Amino acid sequence: MTLVPSRPHRVAVLALDGVVAFELGLPHRFLSAGALDPGWPGRSTGAPPPYEVSMCTLDDGPVTTSAGYAALPTHPNSVLAQADTVVVPGVTNTAVVSRGELPDALVRLAATARPDARWVSICTGAFVLAGLGKLDGRRATTHWVYADLFRRHFPAVLLDPDVLYVDHGDVLTSAGNAAGIDLLLHLLRSDLGTDAANRVARGAVVAPWRAGGQAQFIERPVPDASEAGTGPTRAWAIEHLDEPIGLADLARHAGMSIRTFTRRFREETGETAGTWLVRARVDRARHLLETTDLPVDRVAAAVGFGTSASLRQHLSAAVGLSPLAYRRTYRAEPA
Repeated sequence: MTLVPSRPHRVAVLALDGVVAFELGLPHRFLSAGALDPGWPGRSTGAPPPYEVSMCTLDDGPVTTSAGYAALPTHPNSVLAQADTVVVPGVTNTAVVSRGELPDALVRLAATARPDARWVSICTGAFVLAGLGKLDGRRATTHWVYADLFRRHFPAVLLDPDVLYVDHGDVLTSAGNAAGIDLLLHLLRSDLGTDAANRVARGAVVAPWRAGGQAQFIERPVPDASEAGTGPTRAWAIEHLDEPIGLADLARHAGMSIRTFTRRFREETGETAGTWLVRARVDRARHLLETTDLPVDRVAAAVGFGTSASLRQHLSAAVGLSPLAYRRTYRAEPA
């Protein structure tokens, strides 16, 4: 999505009755001019803010949120026809979710959107996008609790309930609640670059990014305090990613046998130590590719992959991009 430099990118948030209160405010919190100030470079030159966020409803009247209070639209629903991006927050206790049925008024309003508009859903907002046919034959996600229901309603959609968000460029879906934050920060990074996304994340006191492929939910018991013994070792490993680290090294640092360490690590993180270590290295590599001019081979060495070929393999598996393509994508100058 290329932003138009002469005007703000118009974001229309479509609030349906039963909208999830937490998700309704996320687009304004993360995309508004206030979220980007004071660090937005164009502020001193009088350039327009990157985004203009509005909220509309089907009938221009108030909607009842999941918290029980009414929310008033900031603009008439005609803004949908001019929107560059349409965001649909999740809804609860409606026919959209329970039966997969969209009201005729919603279908008619959606039809007024521009053909090139970008559609974004948070949580059960994916039911709306699926009902409009925007996800047929495509991979998508929603909150894991609604996965079976979603599959029954929309068998043509390739549902992946194990990820935080899925980005097709023109259509993006995210899992529940906080995953909407991850997706909006991902949009910021794609539209404006890493610095803008990190600045907004710091202002909101949230992690700058979590990979879209990260698991939504792992059903496991929370370990007792007496068992939670691999945390210090994980912290140590993060500080030594440039060194060769094996399972034996991790177990030795934790003062455990390999068998005990392996069991406790999985109990505490839901994944193997090897999988966790690779992901930590990829995360560090992404940070270096975004924020430094280090050559790819030096990035590979700095995160412990050793060679640029190894980094390319792991990064491609994680995000579908080579190191150079990733750097071009996330260090591009905003339009």
